[in-house]
Amino acid sequence: MVGIDVGGTGVRLALAPAEQCDDLRAARTRELPAPARIVASGHDADALLGRLLPALEALAADLPPGARVAAVAVGATGMALLGRDLAAKLPGPLVRATGARRLVLAGDAIAAHVGALGARAGVTVAGGTGLVAIGYSPDAGWRRADGWGQLLGDCGSGGWIGRAGLEAALRAYDGRAGGSPALLDLAERRYGPVTGLPAALQPRPDRAGLLAAFAPDVAEAAGAGCRVAGAIVRRAGEEIAVTATAAATAAGLTGPRLALTGGLFNLPSLRSATEAALSARLPAARLHHPDGPPLLGSLRLAAADPFPWPLDPPLLDLHHPDPA
Repeated sequence: MVGIDVGGTGVRLALAPAEQCDDLRAARTRELPAPARIVASGHDADALLGRLLPALEALAADLPPGARVAAVAVGATGMALLGRDLAAKLPGPLVRATGARRLVLAGDAIAAHVGALGARAGVTVAGGTGLVAIGYSPDAGWRRADGWGQLLGDCGSGGWIGRAGLEAALRAYDGRAGGSPALLDLAERRYGPVTGLPAALQPRPDRAGLLAAFAPDVAEAAGAGCRVAGAIVRRAGEEIAVTATAAATAAGLTGPRLALTGGLFNLPSLRSATEAALSARLPAARLHHPDGPPLLGSLRLAAADPFPWPLDPPLLDLHHPDPA
């Protein structure tokens, strides 16, 4: 089984025996550190395939005699909004390259939920460069909240925190109210003179990732007592709790099992702020330590037969393509 996780800052792959898809330690894994390329039709499937196919070939090299790839699952950020190119172009080349008879295409939120909670009902918040929450119950199916991308949403995400922190740094540089000298100092340590930030960030396709790189600095400043940074982190926690509550409500879950997954929640101050906000907004929720990351979710999606989750294209779709 092959699982593929296409994230905001890179692509991760795993290959595992069908009976061991619940343990990434049994899998061969590989990481391709580079952001997904976005074109007018969404994700650039051709560019992604150009990177994926050689990596898959290397990953599947030296399989035991008689072993074959039975299924491939791709969990991709933006699948629900930017996945038209992926849905149209991935199946044929992936099937021809691997011989798989089953292909699953899923949004990153679905892969995160399946990695964190499996087939259980609940809410999963996936936080990294972007942010999305997914609620799932057998009655309501999949219910997604936020994940609208850097320009229109992803509130409370690493990119959101980083942008807010850099705004505070620039306010301090200008002498405007709401600025933070501490964040200005941290910004110049990471990026150089802040006067160069617009030219450095605007044309970059990985702009969201560059903004998110400043989120740990904001959290550090908050921990060191910077009031502006502390307010940003608390607001991020509130935004995340609002998004989680929206997903839970839409799925009809009043006391959901709730998993926080993704690198964003490795920031202690942000995790504390999120848990505090959740206790106020969704007090009956039960925090659940994720079973694993979205890459585990992709492997679980590939291995599941019969398929226990409801299909909901383009969030979650199952293909049985003809490799010929």
